Amino acid sequence: MRFKRSQRIQELILEEISRLIQSGLKDPRIGFATVTGVELTDNLKHARVFVSVLGTPEQTRDTLLGLNSAKGFIRNTLGKNLYLKFIPELDFKLDETARKAERINKILNDLHPE
Repeated sequence: MRFKRSQRIQELILEEISRLIQSGLKDPRIGFATVTGVELTDNLKHARVFVSVLGTPEQTRDTLLGLNSAKGFIRNTLGKNLYLKFIPELDFKLDETARKAERINKILNDLHPE
């Protein structure tokens, strides 16, 4: 099955930003973050990068602030490593899927304790 070009680019961006978070970003505000998804616009000019952060709400806020302040460095690194003609503008957003799932499980367990 062939993926659309934007899907391939989304995967490349996800992998590269994940690698950068693990090894290349020196901002002390950035805590334990995992890139969970990337959404590109059809024209490939903007990317919404979803991250999941372990920690307190303050640590989550600080991590998002650190990632957003590192956008220029991240885009520059993407340009060097991915060989794309255009590097999309990045917008980091919190992925709250895990927290929502945990909340739903707690509610279900409260309704039907085993």
